Amino acid sequence: MDDQTFRQAMGKFATGVTVIATEAGGEIHGMTANAFMSVSLDPKLIVVSIDKKSRMLEKINEAQTFSVNFLRKEQIDYSKLFAGQIKEEREIPFDRLHNLPVIEDALVSIACSVHNVHDEGDHILFIGNVLDITINDGDPLLFYNGKYSQIKK
Repeated sequence: MDDQTFRQAMGKFATGVTVIATEAGGEIHGMTANAFMSVSLDPKLIVVSIDKKSRMLEKINEAQTFSVNFLRKEQIDYSKLFAGQIKEEREIPFDRLHNLPVIEDALVSIACSVHNVHDEGDHILFIGNVLDITINDGDPLLFYNGKYSQIKK
């Protein structure tokens, strides 16, 4: 199968949209990602997948901590900004959770330390040890078939 067929098939799996954030060198860095999953309840572990070409890779390796922020449907611009689809500078409101930067009013924010790292294909998998979580009300921003989507009620 070719790359396009694989991408098309993977796009049929509906996901939430997250922003992965970290702080390195005194600066906050973020990227949009939908490759996230929970791994274990005991200990509490999650995984994020980062492209080897991503600048975020070196930032997480340096900080050894990161946050995962599940975006609410109203936060689509944050997703576009951290995906490089919006080019102009914008001020992003960050809060702190376990002294890590998290997106203000995200549906869920998870503070993690790097528990383990796996080199797999063209991505690096970061297993995160969950340090703390915040949960807010709202509806998730979804991604399906290459487009943003929302839960229809």
